Amino acid sequence: MSVYLHGIGHFHPETEITNHFLEELDIGTSDAWIMERVGIRSRRTVLSLDYLRATKNVDLRAAAEASSYRHAELGVRAARMALERAGVKASEIGMLIGGGSAPELLSPAQGCAIAAGLGVTAPAFDIASACTSFFVPLHLLSMMDPARVPDFVMMVIPEVLTATTDYRNRSDAVLFGDGAVAAVLSTRVPGRASILGNILASDPASFDKVSIPRHGFFRQEGQSVQKFAIKNMISMIKQLQASFQNPDRAWGFVGHQANFRMLERVCESTGVAPERHFHNVADFGNTGAVGSPSVISQRWDRWTPRDDVGVAGVGAGLTSGSYLLRFLR
Repeated sequence: MSVYLHGIGHFHPETEITNHFLEELDIGTSDAWIMERVGIRSRRTVLSLDYLRATKNVDLRAAAEASSYRHAELGVRAARMALERAGVKASEIGMLIGGGSAPELLSPAQGCAIAAGLGVTAPAFDIASACTSFFVPLHLLSMMDPARVPDFVMMVIPEVLTATTDYRNRSDAVLFGDGAVAAVLSTRVPGRASILGNILASDPASFDKVSIPRHGFFRQEGQSVQKFAIKNMISMIKQLQASFQNPDRAWGFVGHQANFRMLERVCESTGVAPERHFHNVADFGNTGAVGSPSVISQRWDRWTPRDDVGVAGVGAGLTSGSYLLRFLR
């Protein structure tokens, strides 16, 4: 069953972490080192550069207090853009789903705080699946009885990953950025784009490869996670190409925005031309579940009715997901 996309929005905080700033932290990294390995030039953060320079974020509790935006505030800003693009009022949203990698509160659900900020009075809850938190709700909606789903569903995902990053660790410090994304969806009201071919998979035996402890920093087994990401994104994109590639439509690719060099390898293996590889990781870093949908949002006014876009992502769990975004108008 199709899920229709009516509007999508994004927001990134204003403060920028450049490679030059990371060089100043004296953690054994350089612009050349970063560009060679991950291809990221800059990232956005809710934390001030003075705070990071002075503390390197060693106290996670202090990071929460030093943030310029609450998680819900990021989400509300992205959601307002999505509503405006969709031409839908907050009062028309019949269900709001939150998610992400590192929610600000264990309870209540992040979705409830975002709904309050928007004035949405519908049921609100979270489906948190780390970096695949955009893929999982889409997959679940695609399996639901349309007659039992409200006309309009909103997904909102804020990610504040810099607040979970140890800036003494160069491997992690070079990766992460903050932001939010939101989408207005429907299972029965046609929209600007149709979401087809939802695929969702997990490798639970590897659940411990990526984690953010309740009172600790982000951590991962980098090499094994990257191998998983490359292998699974290649497999999922090839499946989508086999099922949906049409010579009359323009095929494109949006991958998990974790590492530009990793995405280049996926494109090489799936035959995606550089001009049809859409990405923002070089300028915004790894924003977790926000990454791939924010790429779609940033190009919202440039998609055409001929565009088919294969979207694939991976996350903690280890989980993977993909779908085809077919623009109808």
